[in-house]
Amino acid sequence: MRMRALAALGVLVSGLVHFKLYFDWAHEDSQIGPAFLLNAGAGLVIAVLLMTWRHWLPPLLAVGFGLSTLAAFVTAATVGLFGVSEVWTGWAVWTAAIAEIVAVVAGVAILLQEPRPQLRRSRPVAQPDRSR
Repeated sequence: MRMRALAALGVLVSGLVHFKLYFDWAHEDSQIGPAFLLNAGAGLVIAVLLMTWRHWLPPLLAVGFGLSTLAAFVTAATVGLFGVSEVWTGWAVWTAAIAEIVAVVAGVAILLQEPRPQLRRSRPVAQPDRSR
């Protein structure tokens, strides 16, 4: 349960940073603004799912959330994303990046540690004895 809480904290912190940045500057951009709001909402939903639904899907969502958000920032910091160029400076950048790495590492740990239910195998149908 600790790993789930850690993954939930990672996606939630990243979502909150993006929510704040939406109001700081991203709301002025018609492409980046909605993406930041989507990130904030997804972070909240995934955090709730991680804490309430003991299934493999929420940790997988946390991994995907962390990787995709981090990849979008790296893209913006290297070649630009929708006309936005970022740099690796500032509290928001490092807070979100660390939170996303935490979400990925904790999500992978959950997927590796928690047992998954086995698929039920149907019993073979008894064949009639034809040796007589």
